[in-house]
Amino acid sequence: MISSLQRQLHDRPSPVERPAPVDVVVAGAVFVCSFPGSLFTLPGGPALQWWPGALLTGVSCVALLWHRCHPRTTVTVTVLCATAMAGMGHVLSILLLGPLMVALHSLALRTDRKTANSFTCGGIALLVSTALVVGPAGEPLVLKLVGPAAWLLLPTSLGTANRLRGAYLEAVRARAEHAERTREEEARHRVTEERMRIARDLHDVVAHHLVLANLQARAVARQLPARPDEAARIVAELTGTTSSALRELKATVGLLRNSDDRDPPMEPTPGLARLPELAASFQHAGLTVAVTVEGEPRPLSAGVDLTAYRIAQEALTNVTKHAAARSAEVRLTYSAASVVLAVTDDGPAKKPGSPTSPSSPSSPGSPDSPCPSGGYGLIGMRERAHSVGGSFRAEQRGQGGGGGFGVVAELPLQAERAAL
Repeated sequence: MISSLQRQLHDRPSPVERPAPVDVVVAGAVFVCSFPGSLFTLPGGPALQWWPGALLTGVSCVALLWHRCHPRTTVTVTVLCATAMAGMGHVLSILLLGPLMVALHSLALRTDRKTANSFTCGGIALLVSTALVVGPAGEPLVLKLVGPAAWLLLPTSLGTANRLRGAYLEAVRARAEHAERTREEEARHRVTEERMRIARDLHDVVAHHLVLANLQARAVARQLPARPDEAARIVAELTGTTSSALRELKATVGLLRNSDDRDPPMEPTPGLARLPELAASFQHAGLTVAVTVEGEPRPLSAGVDLTAYRIAQEALTNVTKHAAARSAEVRLTYSAASVVLAVTDDGPAKKPGSPTSPSSPSSPGSPDSPCPSGGYGLIGMRERAHSVGGSFRAEQRGQGGGGGFGVVAELPLQAERAAL
């Protein structure tokens, strides 16, 4: 039943559009101003009755009530009424043309320039030709030709100018809204980038130091009963490892403080200059790391320097966690425009039919791998390399997967903004 009522309401014709109160006021004011124009005649001209001109003026003003919803029809009615009065011998004065001028202004304000100009030129041609053919013989040509053209072109020009101004203001508002949305999106994008960068830093710091601390704690448990001196030395190294982890965590988490907190960082940002120190930290974990430099070392931007250090740190941590390797090599190769960082290990070869070699950080069977697609370590290293405009790859070494695992990152000397 409800659907049938909805269909009946939908099928009913729409009610007649009612004029706005302001349009009624405007139409009345125009009639008061135009009615005297219908009574004006030239001296010596034919005597005209007042009521035909008043009637046509009233019709023109009534048509103005619908100039908003039917501007073309309104212009047509007012042109025909003005033409009829010109044919009766009335002078085409500004008072007589008042309703037509208001209609043309509304038309130019609500339609395109071509439509407004076409109706205006057509109305001028019709009025001028009528005045020339059947108008008063003694009326000057200036009033017949120049007057109607000037008075009708004026409202059309004003309406077009107002329409263009409104369109311009609307375009400015739209551009401002678009700029505001773009600014908000850019801010969200920068916040996301910063969160990812901090997450990578936390992952690198926590993974590196906790892996070393775990290995040292196991070594203490093994050495304590039989070799207490060796256990005491490892405990001292464990204290240094945890202290270093706390310092780096404090410096990294300090980035999350308010922007107005301008306290300096607790320690300098790590870079390739600390590679020997990083390599030495893995010795008590049973991993010997050799650092090799090829080419002439060149200065790196702060972002590239930190990125290279973090990639080397994460790669060596993965070797300690996932590979049964005794040695690893960090090789830096400098060129005129880039530096290539390669970290390789001598882990065992993959046996036929066995799971992925444990030397690979992307081993899906490894309990430390968080996801089968490569783990957070490789993902983080790849994101770091891409964030400065570099490239990254990880691969098995040797034929058939033998010879361990290696990661290679090629980084520019100066950081470039990566396209997302």
